[in-house]
Amino acid sequence: MNWDIIQGKWQQFKGTVKEKWGDLTDDEIDQIDGNREKLSGKLQEKYGWAKEDAERHIDDLFRDKS
Repeated sequence: MNWDIIQGKWQQFKGTVKEKWGDLTDDEIDQIDGNREKLSGKLQEKYGWAKEDAERHIDDLFRDKS
């Protein structure tokens, strides 16, 4: 997975993120703006996941998207 590609196409991936993690608000997704660390932090905050769990969920979602 190439996160630079995902970050560059964030507008296209926002819907995918919202569908997968519905607890994230549109404003939060806009603020994340393709930043992997921000996404991981928000997932930890919203879902109570450890950093490793959040990273694994992100990897699983974006593995074939880039």
